[in-house]
Amino acid sequence: MTSTRCEVCKCFRRKCPPDCVFAPYFLNDNPQRFDCVHKIYGASNLGKLLQDTPMQLRADAVESLYYEAKCRIQDPVYGCAGIIWSLHQQIQIAQSQLALARAKIAFLVANVAVAGPTPSPGSPLVQQNGVGYDLDDPYDCWFHDSEFYSIHDKL
Repeated sequence: MTSTRCEVCKCFRRKCPPDCVFAPYFLNDNPQRFDCVHKIYGASNLGKLLQDTPMQLRADAVESLYYEAKCRIQDPVYGCAGIIWSLHQQIQIAQSQLALARAKIAFLVANVAVAGPTPSPGSPLVQQNGVGYDLDDPYDCWFHDSEFYSIHDKL
């Protein structure tokens, strides 16, 4: 035999009337849903709240109450506020990381604009004072010990 009573009427062992305010939102397939809300708010307060809520907003109100009750049972001190605070902290961290990344990009763009055009891949790198960055030449005396190479060439 299947029960046509809602979870609230089943919990209070009463017949579920056709105009039961709880029936659309607390079906008997999910008893934990009503148990959570009942532990935090109570059935009487829940009934009053649902009757005072417009019909089109009741489903959202029940979802919100269930979520808040579940959070309050998991974290009796902070409940939903703890989750909201944690998410707010994560947003602040992400915003600061984004600001830092934007500042780095602006710094790099400013340095590229000051440095001038970049050389093509095949051209040697030469500073404005004439000193080259080409480190492949073993006989370049500013980088390598020229005495070593002169002795090495005599051998």
